[in-house]
This record gives sequence, structure tokens and C-alpha cells, in this order.
Amino acid sequence: MKTTVEKILRAILALIVLSVMPEAVAAPIKIGRAETEQALKRLDDSLAARSAFIARRQAGIDSLKSELRRKPSDSIAIIHRIIDSYSSFNNDSAMYYAEIGSRIADADQALLFNLRHTALMPLAGFYESALHDFAQIDSAGVPERCKADYYEAGRQMYSFVYGLFPSYRQFNDSMGRGLMTMQTGLLAQLPDTSVAKKFAIGEYYMMRGDYGKAKAYFLELMNDRIETEPYRARIAHHLATIARREGNDDEYIYYLAISAQADVTSGTLEVKSLQELGGMMFERGDVDRAYNYLSIALENAVECGASMRMVESARALPLIEQAHSGQIGSWRRMIYVIIAIMVLMLVGMATLLVLLRREMNRMSELQQNLRSANKVKEVYISQFMSLCSIYMDKLNSFCKIVNRKLAVGKVDDLYKLTNSGKFVEEQSKEFYAVFDNAFLHIYPDFVAQVNALLRPDAQIVLKDDEQLNTELRILAFVRLGIQDSPRIAQVLNYSLNTIYSYRNRLKNKAINRDSFEQDVMNLSSL
Repeated sequence: MKTTVEKILRAILALIVLSVMPEAVAAPIKIGRAETEQALKRLDDSLAARSAFIARRQAGIDSLKSELRRKPSDSIAIIHRIIDSYSSFNNDSAMYYAEIGSRIADADQALLFNLRHTALMPLAGFYESALHDFAQIDSAGVPERCKADYYEAGRQMYSFVYGLFPSYRQFNDSMGRGLMTMQTGLLAQLPDTSVAKKFAIGEYYMMRGDYGKAKAYFLELMNDRIETEPYRARIAHHLATIARREGNDDEYIYYLAISAQADVTSGTLEVKSLQELGGMMFERGDVDRAYNYLSIALENAVECGASMRMVESARALPLIEQAHSGQIGSWRRMIYVIIAIMVLMLVGMATLLVLLRREMNRMSELQQNLRSANKVKEVYISQFMSLCSIYMDKLNSFCKIVNRKLAVGKVDDLYKLTNSGKFVEEQSKEFYAVFDNAFLHIYPDFVAQVNALLRPDAQIVLKDDEQLNTELRILAFVRLGIQDSPRIAQVLNYSLNTIYSYRNRLKNKAINRDSFEQDVMNLSSL
């Protein structure tokens, strides 16, 4: 009877304290996509360095263990500090040191260690044992100086179990009532001006569903970074929960990111905020962040030994893995498309290179032909100048002979010289020699090429002292583009009929009579 009355009095006292405390007022905070993205970026940067934060926390634990070995007289206080350091970092180790403390401590301290052990059990999955062990503790027999620890352990235990089985409403309602009882009892034990008291008040209002007042208290605590730093992750998570209930997704993500960053920088491995944030990122379609956050949350839960967090993280991972695999598939298809485009570009480049090489070869041939043409032109000019020079000399010599004959009155001799035809014949021979030499210099294979156009039984065979004969000279003029028989007859000093006869005879010898002269015109030079 006394225990029941005591509980009622403490609950009334706590409610009176809440009613007389002034309501916190916080300045409104405008949070949008820009602020949310900045918070996520800071979290991403912290996650990139999380191994350093974990190492720092582990170094602190190792230092406490060394201190425990050096100062056995202070073992109780040091073990409490070791449990604090292991809490939310390695749950199994925290429970282990709580068991050690309960074995070596006196009655009051053993109770505190047992309370801490019981509070940690649900996180490891032993919620039934935790509820049983806590129920065995006689609240009336708890010393006054241990009351705050008793209610804090109960509040922590019930908060872990509450909501664990949402389908079992009767069980959840029972856990909710137990959580409210512990929260009310804790408020009556905390100093009125302490940060812990303000935080507990905010949580009390949340439990009652008065989210406006709860948010006001939590925002006031968030503004005091120094005093409330140990509570920062929990405060931000409560603000995120309130924002979720109010339907403000940007604010929900913003405060989850702050909470998760506070956990990461403190080396905390039991991280609920990062786990929730991973699920929210998946809802928003940010698969990379969702996969990263949930993977780290699951890895931390395994390292921490927090079975409850493992199960919660593992529930969402298959969906994230599926989405991530789908995204990888999209990237793979995109890579295939890019590779196909690159292959097509390479084929196109190879084709262009082949065409370019072909064009370069053609240009090289054209340049070679131009060089040959220039050489032919130079030979033409040289031979023309040589022929002109010879005929100038011949003309001068003929003029001298004529002058001498006329001077001594030998007109008859002059007449005989010009009328006999011997002079013209001699000049023609010299012309043939010069012409043959010049033409064969330009067309060295002319004879062989002409014979290739003639029948085997009609091949042209030159004498030993001949370069060209009359037939070949006529064809040489044809190759030079002079097809007019009268002109050929005039230059070669033959009658027109003789030229016609030669040309007709050559056609009859040809393999292809109709195209013979055209074939001759197409013969190549140098």
C-alpha cells in the first residue's frame, strides 16, 4: 500500500513541476532543400572519416582499461566510465563490464550495475530477460540516491522494447505505460536547472503527444551547443520524429542528418538516425546514399552487437540492394551504349583514315604526274631550243653558200644545189635524228608500246642504226596530237599519199583497227 501511495505522490509531484515550469520559446527555423542538402553533405564528409572517430573512441576505452589496472582502488568509478564509453559502441562489452562491476561492488553499487545491465539487454535482443529482471527489483527498496538511475534504466529499457512489435497492440500499450511511469519518476529525481531535466521534459511532452511544447524545449536545447552536446544526437532525432509527424520531409531529413552526424563524430555505433535516414533517402530516390547509409548502419550494428538494430537495418537492405542493382544495370546498359558509340566512331575514323590514305596516294600520283609533266615540258623546251639552234646554224650556212655562189656568178651551181633535192634530203636526215632522239627521250618505251598494239606477225623491227623508222615517226606525230596528214607529210617531207598509205597499213597491222590511233594517243610517257 505504501509503494502505491508513493508512486502516486511522485507522479503528482512531477506533473506539478511540469505545470509550473515556463514553456520554452525557440526562434523559428526555416529549413528547405538547400539546408537539407548541406546537412547531408556534412554527414557524408563525417562518414568518410568515421574510422578516425571510431579509433579515437577506442583509444579512450583503452586508456580507461589501463587506468583500471593502475588504480584498483578506484575500480568502481572507472568501470562505470568504461560502461559509459562502451554504451552504443560495443553492447556486449558494456554488459560484460556491468556484470564485473556487480560482482565486486557493494549492495548499492551492485544494484546500479545490475540496472545498467538490464537497460542494455533489450538492445542485444534479450528483452524478455530484461523485463523479467527489472520486475524483480523492488522499487520501494531502491535507495534514494539510486532512484534517478533506477528510473533512467527503466526508461531506457522500455524505450528499446516499446514499438518493437507494432502488430501486438496490447504489448505495446503495456510497454508505453511502463515507459511513461519511468519518465515521470525520472523527472521527479532530476535537478530543476539541469540539461537532463529539460531534455526529460521534452521527452515527456512527446510521450503525451504534445509535439509543439516538445519541439520548443528541444529547439532551445539545440541552441546551447556546449551544455547539450552529449544529448545532441537524441535531441535532433526527437526533432526529426516531430517533423515526420508534421509531414515536413525536409525538416525530417535535416534533423536526422544532424543526429546521425553527431553519432558518427562521437564514435557511436548504435545509430538509429542513420538507419532511418537511409530509408528516407530510398523513398526520395537517392539510392546511392540510401545504400551507403544502411550499409554503414548495419555494419555498425554488427560491430556494436545491437541485434535489434541489425534486424531493423536488414529489413530495408534487400529493397535497397535491388534498387542499387537496378541502378548498376542502368549504368551497365549506358556503358554498353557508350562502347557501341565508341566502336562506331572508331569504325568511322578507320574508314576516314582509309579514304584519307587513298586520297593521299591519289594526290601523290598526281604530284608524280605533275613532276613527269614538268620534266616532259622541260625536255620539249630543251629539244625545241636545240632544233631551233640547229636550223639557225643551217640557215646561216645556206645563206653563206648562196652569197658566195652569187658573188662569183655561179648561179647554175646554186640552181643545181637547190633543184637536186640532195640538200633537203640531208636536212631531213638531220631533222629525223634530232626528232627521234627528242621523242624517245620523252617516250623511251614507245616502240615496245606500239608493238603491243600490233599483231604478233606484224611487229615493227628496227635496223641497228635506226631509232625510229617512217611508220614509227608518223605514229609519234599522232601521239603528239598531230593527226592532220598534210601537216605530217609537210614536216616529214613526204607526199600526202605516202602518209595515207603508211597510216592505213599500220591500222591493218593493229590488233584493234578501229581504235588503233586512239590507243596510240593513250600511250604513256616517262
